[in-house]
Amino acid sequence: MASCGPHISVVYGRSLIATALRSSVAKDSLTPSFSFHGNVNPRRDQRMAARRSANHQPTRWTNDYIQSMHTPYSVLGEAHMERVNELKKEVRKMLEAEEEPLNRLELIDLLERLGISYHFEDDIEKNLERIADHWSVGTDLNEDLYETSLEFRILRQHGYNVSSEKFKVGLAENVKGLLQLYEASYLAVEGENILEEARSFSRQYLQKQTEDDIYLSSLVTRALELPLHWRMPRMEARCFIDLYKKCQHPNLILVHLAQLDFNIVQAIHQQDLKHASRWWTNTGLVENLKFIRDRLMEHFLWTVGELYEPQHQYFRRIMAQLIALLTTVDDIYDSYGTLDELQPFTNVIARWDINEVDHLPHYMKQCFFELHNSVNELTAQIFRQQGVDILPFIKKAWTDLCETYLIEAKWSNGGYVPKMQEYVDNAWVSSGAPLTLSYAYVLLSNPLTKETFNSFEQYSTICRCSSLVLRFTNDLATSLAEVQRGDILKSVECYMHENGCSRDEAREHVKGLIDEAWKKMNKEILDPSTSMSNKTFQRVAMNLARVSQFMFQYGDGHSSQDLITQNRVQLLLANPVEV
Repeated sequence: MASCGPHISVVYGRSLIATALRSSVAKDSLTPSFSFHGNVNPRRDQRMAARRSANHQPTRWTNDYIQSMHTPYSVLGEAHMERVNELKKEVRKMLEAEEEPLNRLELIDLLERLGISYHFEDDIEKNLERIADHWSVGTDLNEDLYETSLEFRILRQHGYNVSSEKFKVGLAENVKGLLQLYEASYLAVEGENILEEARSFSRQYLQKQTEDDIYLSSLVTRALELPLHWRMPRMEARCFIDLYKKCQHPNLILVHLAQLDFNIVQAIHQQDLKHASRWWTNTGLVENLKFIRDRLMEHFLWTVGELYEPQHQYFRRIMAQLIALLTTVDDIYDSYGTLDELQPFTNVIARWDINEVDHLPHYMKQCFFELHNSVNELTAQIFRQQGVDILPFIKKAWTDLCETYLIEAKWSNGGYVPKMQEYVDNAWVSSGAPLTLSYAYVLLSNPLTKETFNSFEQYSTICRCSSLVLRFTNDLATSLAEVQRGDILKSVECYMHENGCSRDEAREHVKGLIDEAWKKMNKEILDPSTSMSNKTFQRVAMNLARVSQFMFQYGDGHSSQDLITQNRVQLLLANPVEV
């Protein structure tokens, strides 16, 4: 287990420290009228004195509400499938008949943004191979910025390692072309300075534009708020269905197919959600562990963000259980458990021995029993299906997570402020993303063999980077509120303390780290050794980063139950698209 660092005592009286820190937070800086002595977090009272609670509010989405959710497409979905199949045939004809490269690109882009490209994966791949061949020829280069940018973006996001040298910054000054250039720049890898320049140039231009075209203006606004490459696919589909209808000449076949498909898939999501909610209610954890977050609906949103397609029902149901249990364990370490309890709890999880729980408090026993049951049921299911024991692999992922939680509890208990790199080395695991991706890897690997687990290491970069995006987006949204209630300092505060800078400067640094992580992930999808072996897992890793930015874009969408999250739940899971 990694060391948590030396114990350093606080040298000031606590009342003086509290007064100074309140002044510091008010000035949005950690460098005002007092100083730190060593790596000490003066905000932190000894957690042994009393149990803490984050005072999480009851869920707005009760099991009764979830079980009552209904859409006509849950009954009539099969009746609509005949029409869906007819529309799919029409779309395939479009893909086959279109000879103009730009028109093919635009059609593929629309299919992806409308959330229906999964019906046409083979057709799209055939078209992209033709387009990639055109790009690689290198003669008669297209001087149209819009087409070049669109072509580059789509090829890169599908794993084609096309060069960025084709771009000429300032080649054209029109909103449509520069919007595509801006979106394409987010597919950059480290060292592609031309795309860095392109992003800066196009952003400055787009920020100044006033566009009469409502459709194009909306695309610009959304891109500047969050680039397309970083958006959660299912939410993008829901928004784009409405937006695309506002363009001058929408393809009505695509619109109708997207509307029907969204509603049919939404009905399947409701089935998965009801299954997960029944399981969560039956655990009794909310009833008996009053301090935990009851956020089954929000947990399920993560699974939809990772894989929304109808064929991944089992994936979503298992992942919903995982995220609920992960959040429960996080609340034990982060807010309720005492250090004297957390060390033996960590040991029990590491040994995975149900006979070791006798010396644990009741609330920890119940949590471990539910965790033990869930993991063992999954292990038995996988063994029946594929004859492979996944328990050692999953147990290690849970142990790694809990050991990082324990380190953070020791830091918090001792008032220790880690260096930024020390924080990051622990926090990318404590984000829960490596555990989530370990589950995803097991669920998406078929056939699953002992060698499969060894090959998991080839995804270490994309797993770490996805985890960092989750950690840093979470920190940007929640760190100040968590510090004010006495939690461990997060990346923003660690950077402020280490560098003596303002909160705004620290936040910009963390945003830069998010951008760096995305560049590394972009490079990974261009690496044949990883991109060709398990594309679906790779997509989940990227989507986990995307849904992190979705959940924490406007605050703590995972825990706070704000109006934005409520509206998103209604859009994605409750209300069908009007057809």
